[in-house]
Amino acid sequence: MSAQDPQVWFITGSSRGLGRALVAAALEAGERVVATARRPEALAEAFREHGDRVLPLALDVTSADAAREAVEAAVAHFGRIDVLVNNAGYANVSPIETADDDDFRAQFETNFWGVYHVTKAALPTLRRQGSGTVVQFSSIGGRVGGSPGIASYQAAKFAVDGFSRVLAAETAPFGVRVMVVEPSGFATDWAGSSMTVHAIPDAYDETVGAMNRRVRQGTDGAAGDPRRAAEIIVRTVRRDQVPGHLLLGVNAVTMAVDHSRRRLAEATAWEKVSRSADFGEPYPVPLPPEDRV
Repeated sequence: MSAQDPQVWFITGSSRGLGRALVAAALEAGERVVATARRPEALAEAFREHGDRVLPLALDVTSADAAREAVEAAVAHFGRIDVLVNNAGYANVSPIETADDDDFRAQFETNFWGVYHVTKAALPTLRRQGSGTVVQFSSIGGRVGGSPGIASYQAAKFAVDGFSRVLAAETAPFGVRVMVVEPSGFATDWAGSSMTVHAIPDAYDETVGAMNRRVRQGTDGAAGDPRRAAEIIVRTVRRDQVPGHLLLGVNAVTMAVDHSRRRLAEATAWEKVSRSADFGEPYPVPLPPEDRV
């Protein structure tokens, strides 16, 4: 397949938000798309004009069997998969202390295990082809963390990043590329109908409550344009080389750069202490001075 031939995209979580925007952008670029969702009926109607270039499929990403069946159906219909996009995911809000264990686990089932199931199901096809791009949707929170109230979501996104780094190392000899997408806030219903906000105790009002009011229930709206993000991803995948991590949005860039600077400064400040843990290194060494305010 040449770089100009239509590619086959397999996209999870296609019914709304960035997933739906990505289906539209890929089709507008002349690609062929397997658009998956728990309930794909609306997709069939929305993209009917594209005829047999789009294949809507039902898929619950938490089921390994369903993932395998969807991949098999995609390959049977189009003959291959060139771009796998793991986009399906959601977040509910609750402090860790009062989180419902079943809800916390259910989020992780979709946000991490869904990525695992679909990726694993597609790997034999990508390996046999000797080519393919895996696009894993994380978030800027999956890099910097620390957003009160969404511990399950952010923990899963950190796991997706670690999983994807190993995936990239293992599959590079097969011609498979891996790109982790890290958006900041986008104008989708991620913080709307897709999100359940559980009771927030008074003790957590300054952290979880404040974050929820400022970011998730604010009136200004998110700065990110899903259409632009989708078009950027489609254009980027068409390149010979893709970034290992693609930041999307002003806040994503600002937060990533600030986080990297702080991590580097901390590692440098503690460098002598850290090195001293090995045999043969000077020991003991003084700890860095305490910060004084």
